[in-house]
Amino acid sequence: MYLREFSINRQAFISACLGMGLGSALSHYTASLFGPELLAEFGWSRADFALLGTFALVNLLFVPFAGRFVDRFGTRISAIIGFSAMPLGFLAFTQMSGNIYEFFGIWVVQHIFGILTTTIVFCRVVVEKFDRARGFALSLVLTAAPFFGVISVPLLGGLIEAQGWRAGYIALAMISAVGGLIAILMMERRARRTAEEVAELQLPRRELFSLLRHPTLLVFLFAMFLVNLPQSFGTLQLKLVLMNGGQTSEMATWMMSLYAGGVIVGRLLSGLALDRIPAHLVAITILSLPTLGYVLLAAEVSAMPLLFLAIGVIGFAQGAESDIGAYLVSRRFDTKNFSLLISFMSAMVGLGGAVGSLVMSMTLRTTDSYQPFLLLAAGGTLVGAVLFAIAGRPAKAEPVTDGSEAPQAP
Repeated sequence: MYLREFSINRQAFISACLGMGLGSALSHYTASLFGPELLAEFGWSRADFALLGTFALVNLLFVPFAGRFVDRFGTRISAIIGFSAMPLGFLAFTQMSGNIYEFFGIWVVQHIFGILTTTIVFCRVVVEKFDRARGFALSLVLTAAPFFGVISVPLLGGLIEAQGWRAGYIALAMISAVGGLIAILMMERRARRTAEEVAELQLPRRELFSLLRHPTLLVFLFAMFLVNLPQSFGTLQLKLVLMNGGQTSEMATWMMSLYAGGVIVGRLLSGLALDRIPAHLVAITILSLPTLGYVLLAAEVSAMPLLFLAIGVIGFAQGAESDIGAYLVSRRFDTKNFSLLISFMSAMVGLGGAVGSLVMSMTLRTTDSYQPFLLLAAGGTLVGAVLFAIAGRPAKAEPVTDGSEAPQAP
């Protein structure tokens, strides 16, 4: 029965994998490749480029609305909007004149609509179709993003080296457009809802406020914020850090593939573990690993095995946190509000990355070193892992009274 769920729901599963891997996440894993080229051509500073992550704060204003939109109007129409915006955004980058604020503006607009190509859409597809294999199914869908990252990073890096960064953005636009179209065509067309179903989807203000005040949700949100403080480090700064440490551009690119590979392994193992091991044990074991990686990088180790270890464990945990968060939310709360709740978790991912980017930019300006930020990242990650473990402990099932929380799964 465990594997049979994949056979029964294979079309929806493939659609979710393609959508998750070729939307906004594709930009997440390839953004760092463009950094050295853009800085060299336009004269931007590393500190200014690091500010890119802070613009996720603007997107946070729209994430809850996007989540509610998905809950009410469905995954298919949401994906159509999202996959219209991503390719157009990539093409817009090729027309930049060199003003960094122009770059920031395109990024913000692209990713506001690109929210509709993320977990709030495609994790909902999984939650609606899977039960016993939900943890593994979520991990596989979330693994699609780093999987495509592993493939695209070296290929895109080679294309940028050979033909320039504009050719790289054109390639991303084509990949996202084609992949998104296939994903949308494979998505299940939803039958017209009855009046009773529409009424069921209503979220009264009392219930919304009850959700927002729920202690379990609040702990989950703060934990997600902490473990994502160093998010932009891995996506925007990693290649610059490695090259600054003496690695060649080619070697740094391959190390970025190692980071994406670590994300894949982390998501697969965490998904299998969540279906078999209490979630709080999975959380504390996996999410505390990056502490070691950030400490090693802060110590400026030069031995290749230690660098591989540091990057690998950072990617490993980065892969697990979304899977753990989505799984816990789907088990603890009513699935009718799943996309809204996941949008809050996604907002904390963005807020953590934005605050982390701001802190990193400030420390680079004052110290011209990544070390202070890396030590902060190590401490924040460890605290976040502990909080996830505390909130994720099995709780005694209670009857659902207002639809805000579902009984804890055994």
